[in-house]
This record gives sequence, structure tokens and C-alpha cells, in this order.
Amino acid sequence: MGKLIEIRWHARGGQGAVTAGKLLAETALGAGFYFQAFPDYGAERMGAPIRAYTRLSDSPITLHSPVLEPDVVIVLDPTLLGVVDVTEGLKENGVLLINTTEPPEEIRKRLNLEGKNIRIFTVDASTIAIQELGREITNTPMLGAFCVATGLLDLNKIMEQVRKDFGKKLRPDVVEANVRAIQRAAQEVKQG
Repeated sequence: MGKLIEIRWHARGGQGAVTAGKLLAETALGAGFYFQAFPDYGAERMGAPIRAYTRLSDSPITLHSPVLEPDVVIVLDPTLLGVVDVTEGLKENGVLLINTTEPPEEIRKRLNLEGKNIRIFTVDASTIAIQELGREITNTPMLGAFCVATGLLDLNKIMEQVRKDFGKKLRPDVVEANVRAIQRAAQEVKQG
């Protein structure tokens, strides 16, 4: 990795962004990296816009603030586009990963990112989640897409971590449905 990687998650309360950030951080820990994972929300209720943050590094992390200039932005809920400035502070050469049916080229136009050096990835995580999990919880599919979009962590390691963490509290069929959702999103993510 060689440096600090800062990730900002945009979602609505109850969509699993905090869980996804923690799964990503635990996977990074297993790969020998330091991490931080924390949410940024107050008394919001289910469905309110929230942010969560993950930091990954190969050396100890001494920052203790929200991520203001992320290297990666992940949007779990496409209805936040236009409601929240998801690209705020996104670094040059950054990665924007959005759960949407729109192709990356349309997202580039929609968010006025033409001519900017931002790598845009899209995946229809909602459909994947509904088909694999029976519910529109898009956090695990977005982890699969993240692995492809960034190349930071191995897809198999993410799946192992999901099996380990979810295996403690969910039925085996639900755990494997999440693993399938991760795999599908990794295969179906588009770059533009």
C-alpha cells in the first residue's frame, strides 16, 4: 500500500455502511495493515443520510478526524446523488464507486466530473442484493466491487472475513448468499 488510504462511505442509516467499513478494516488487519473504521452520525434514524470512514495504512495511524479528502468514495444508495455532495474533497486520481444502474459515463456527466482525473466505477448492487439476499442491503456487494475498483485488498480475503464475522451471527445460507453477492459485484462492476 505504501501510504495512508482514506475511504468515505455514503449511505442511509440501516444500509450497512458501518458494517462494511468494519469488514474492510478487519480484512486489512488480516493482511498486515493498520486501520481505523468509524461512523459519523448523530441521532439520525433509519433511512437518514450517514457517512462512515475507513483508513488503511502500512504504518500506525495517528489521525482522529473525519475523512475530508478521501482517496475512495463509496455510495451505497444512489438516491443520495444530488442530495449529498458525494465528491466533496475527493482527491485527484481518486476512486468513486456508486451503486447504480447508470453507466460510469453517465455518472461522470451527472456529477460534473468531465475533465477531472477521477476513476468512476458503478455496479447495480441493489439488484444483486435483492437477487442473492432477498433484501436491498448493498454493503457486501459493494465490498466486492471495491476490491476490483481499487485493487487494495484480495477478494478472497474479503469473502473469508465475511464468512468469519457473519458466521457468528447469521445462518450459513445467509452467509453464503453474502459471499455470492460479493463475487457477483466483483464480476459486474463497470469502469468508465
